[in-house]
Amino acid sequence: MKGRFRLGTFTWDSPASRLGGRPPGRPAAYSHARMGRVGIRGVTKRFGDVTAVDDLTLDVADREFLVLLGPSGCGKSTALRMIAGLDEPTQGVIEIGDREVTEVEAKDRDVAMVFQSYALYPHMSVRRNIEFPLRSRRVAHDERDKLVGDAAGILGLEALLDRKPAQLSGGQRQRVALARAIVRRPEAFLMDEPLSNLDAKLRVQTRAELVELHRRLATTIIYVTHDQIEAMTMGDRIAILNEGALQQVGPPQAVYDRPANLFVARFIGNPPMNTVTGRVVNGAGAVRAVAIPGGEIPVAPEIGAAITRLGVDEVVVGVRSEHLKVGSDGPIEATVSVIESLGHERHVFCRLTDGQPLIVRQAADEPLPAEEAPTRLTVEKVELVHLFDPETERRIEG
Repeated sequence: MKGRFRLGTFTWDSPASRLGGRPPGRPAAYSHARMGRVGIRGVTKRFGDVTAVDDLTLDVADREFLVLLGPSGCGKSTALRMIAGLDEPTQGVIEIGDREVTEVEAKDRDVAMVFQSYALYPHMSVRRNIEFPLRSRRVAHDERDKLVGDAAGILGLEALLDRKPAQLSGGQRQRVALARAIVRRPEAFLMDEPLSNLDAKLRVQTRAELVELHRRLATTIIYVTHDQIEAMTMGDRIAILNEGALQQVGPPQAVYDRPANLFVARFIGNPPMNTVTGRVVNGAGAVRAVAIPGGEIPVAPEIGAAITRLGVDEVVVGVRSEHLKVGSDGPIEATVSVIESLGHERHVFCRLTDGQPLIVRQAADEPLPAEEAPTRLTVEKVELVHLFDPETERRIEG
């Protein structure tokens, strides 16, 4: 797209008209000077005896797309609701822009929330749904019309403005909910699993549209999901929660490549990382490998030195499925149990000599192994082996 996108009195530059000095891939921000930074400082939320969010500290930069990722019940939606002002923290501080908002009412926080259910008014037209936040703020009629038209134009809703929500598809309803959020011109957008009601094909399409929308608006988005594909493909950074506690935060690829602990290692990745408990093997005064049922996995010298410093006899070995190879001469004995073909690739489910499972991801053009047949497994590179302390479950760093 060329030129500029306008939303009322605010302007965004397209990639074809970026100003000098802007980071690559980042369009200009709103023409106003507000900052969409969000700060969470030691925030805890308890519901009776249940701790939903436990001492969460997190900084979201202005114009960042941050994804809160975790399984159901991990506290991510509760954290989002506290930022929005819909739930009150038991303790801790929340900041939006340059002010503390911990005790500020939701309507005065200058954020817009997009819900999983879209929360559209069924008796109102698309136009009335989009302009509803403006009416509640007593925005003049002419300005309302302009803002609604601009928001509808950005999201391709111009032809649907006179329809009711019941006359729209799921994807169209989701766009209306986004338009209603955009029209408010907030400091930050808060999105709580907005794609979960869409079918698989439409989710893929809408993911890309949300990323493009973020680039156009150049605003802050905090996005909650349990879907790691959404997190990996959409976020500038992902923050992984489990049982209310922050496990790791960082760019998606960095989290995938260097998981901080066993939970992250097993949660990120599809298939998840293979993990097997093994016994430390010493040689020439240093740890050289980890013995698992059916063979040994070599470890890098610096990792071996770290294991020696820890003084542990057992570790948990982690290997990504794409870093294992099936063959006849590998160091690990296994049996092929099931093969899943996905067209462009296949997943080979294997079992070690004690029955523990391992999954190997293969390209579709690799030789097809036989089911229920013995095989040998090889780790591509020693640098691709991850080791974790079985007690703390933390990653062992060299």
